[in-house]
Parts: sequence; structure tokens; C-alpha cells
Amino acid sequence: MHLSKRAAFYLQASIFLSFLAGSSAPTPLYPVYQAAWGFSPITVTIVFGSYALAVLAALLVTGSLSDYVGRRPVLALATLLQAFTMVLFVTADDVTSLLTARVLQGLATGGAVGAVGAGLVDLDRERGPIANAVAPMLGTATGGLVSGLMVQYLPLPTKLIYGLLAAVFVAQACGALLMPETVTPRPGALGSLRPRFALPPRVREPVLLAAPVLVATWALIGFYGSLGPTLVRRLAGSSSLVLGGLLVFVFALSGAATIFITRARAPRGVMTLGTVELIAGVGLTLLAIGRGSLAGFWLGTALAGSGFGAGFQGAIRSVVSLAPAAERASVLSILYVVAYLAMGLPAVMAGFRVVHGGGLLSTAREYGLAVMLLASAALVAALAARLVRRPSLAADTY
Repeated sequence: MHLSKRAAFYLQASIFLSFLAGSSAPTPLYPVYQAAWGFSPITVTIVFGSYALAVLAALLVTGSLSDYVGRRPVLALATLLQAFTMVLFVTADDVTSLLTARVLQGLATGGAVGAVGAGLVDLDRERGPIANAVAPMLGTATGGLVSGLMVQYLPLPTKLIYGLLAAVFVAQACGALLMPETVTPRPGALGSLRPRFALPPRVREPVLLAAPVLVATWALIGFYGSLGPTLVRRLAGSSSLVLGGLLVFVFALSGAATIFITRARAPRGVMTLGTVELIAGVGLTLLAIGRGSLAGFWLGTALAGSGFGAGFQGAIRSVVSLAPAAERASVLSILYVVAYLAMGLPAVMAGFRVVHGGGLLSTAREYGLAVMLLASAALVAALAARLVRRPSLAADTY
């Protein structure tokens, strides 16, 4: 028995969605862990950043593995590993066990994103790149909000959300075994585990144009993921854990909506739009923080999330459809290496600045200004590329 291509497409999109939901699920729980175990803000950002760096490590090692052994076995093993990490979260009783679960979660995610992203494009060259951009946003939005609500209003706040996700991952692992294989296995799997950054000549220029946008947009995720929940609670004058999840939801949902609205536009134009929105959104957020305006903070978050959605999907679409099928997972993995490096390192640095620098508000301003500078550099690069020569028709096809 095998799933149809249509069913396999939606299954893989759901895997992408649930992996990112799992990644954002711990965010509303950090204050609970912090109160129970008494760790500092530095520890929060280290736990947050460790996930990103673990994803990065897995992408470097296993990013192209599914191009050799097939999408199906990689996804089945990755989803089973994710189910196991949920069990670790359920049983976590100190910072070490939490950090271990977060690192293993990152390894599982890094092992899956290249395979699932490439598999979506294998099954549908038109909708695949869109699903690559939409599914992570919807997953992040869903995970953050559902986790926040469950933590605030249901029993077993540090266990229930993970048990639910574990059941989802087990079901998806079973489904992955029934998917049709979209690539022909070939020799070289062991050799593919050596980290490398080789790109097919056809995608080198699009990757160079997309990389600055990826850096700016994913550094923004690091800002909201590491500092955002504490900032919104301070501005609201509330300790409600729902606020952290709601912040993630607003950011990600506005990004997903923008992806859907701009899905038919040329990807390089969408990237440019995203950088402009990102600059405006972060600027408004910083202004709101300075004035203590909760409404302005939410508005800035929504605008910044829209900028993330436009910039991220434009970057993905401008590259992935040009990659040869046999190297698609490898190319996607390189894009995500750039993305998760941009997210993880600044978040860890922000934690040290909060404690040893000028505190939360000063660090937020510095981080936000840095993101705006990165976005401005990406915007200048995109406009300069347009002046040098028109984007190729092939790059704007999907």
C-alpha cells in the first residue's frame, strides 16, 4: 500500500508544520522552567540557541543524505527521533535534561528539513516552494499559541503539549513509510555525510542574492524567540504565559498570510518587499518599546512577521525551483544552514548582553537595530542586482 502523490504532498507539508510547531512549543514554557529551576536569562537564550546550532550541525552532516538514500527513510527516522525527543521533554527535570532534549530536537529537525523541503518540490514544482515557506510559518504560529494556551489553562503544563506532539510524530512516521519514493537511491550516501557547501552552478547567483535576506529574516526570529516573550509580558504588565505564545502566533501568522497573498508574484520582487517591511516592522517595534506602547509592539510584530514571510518565501522560491532534483535537498540544506546560523548565534549573544550589558531593553534596542542594518544591506544588494541586470526569467518562473 502506498499513498497517492497528493496525500504524500499533504503528509510532508504536515511533517514540516509539526516539526516547527514542536520547535516553538517550549517558548511559552521557559518562564515555568526558569521559576522551577532558578536559571538566568543567559540560560534561556543558550537553550534557545542550542536548538538552532543543533539544526545547523545536522544540516551540515545529513542535509544531502535524502538525495542518495531517498526521502522516505530519512523522514521516517527523523519523525521517530522527534517523537523520542518529546518524551525527553516530558521527563525533563533540570536544565541539563532540557538542553539535551532541545539539542536532539534540533538534530531531528535538521535531518528532516532538507528531505521534506525537497520532497515537496519533487511532488509539485509549483506548490512545493510555496509549501516550503508557508508550512514552517503555520507550524511556528500553531505551536506557540497552542502551547501557551495549554500551559496556561490545562493541567500538566510541562508535559501535555509534548505528549500530544509525540503522538502526532509517531503517526507521521507511519505515514512516511507509505509514501512513494521520489528519488532513485544511488551510491555515495556515506560520502554525503561529509560537510560541504558545493552548489550547482545554476543556483549560485540566486543563492548569493537570497543569502542576505535569509540572514536578516532569521536573525529577526532570534530576536522574537529569545527576547520577545519577556518584552511583551513587561509591556503588558502581566505574567500570563499565553502572551509569549500569542506573540509567536501573531508574528508567524502574519508571515504565512503574506506568503499566501504574494505567492504569484516574482520572487525577487517579493524579497525586496520583505526587507522593506522588515525594516519598518522592527523600527516600529523598537519605537513601541521605547514608549511603552503595547499596541505599537503588536503592530510592529505583525509588520515584521509579514516582512519575514515575504523575504523568506522570496528567497526560497528564487532558488529551489532551479535546483536539479538530485541535488535539491543539498541546496535547501545550505539555505537552512545560513538561516539557522543567523538565528542561533545572535540569540545566544543577546542572552549575555541582557545579563552583562545594559539589561533587557538596551539589548532589545541593539539587537533590533542590528536586524534593521542587516535588512538594509539586503535591500541595497537586491536593488543593486536589479540595476546591474534584469533577473533571469527562469528565476522568476516559480
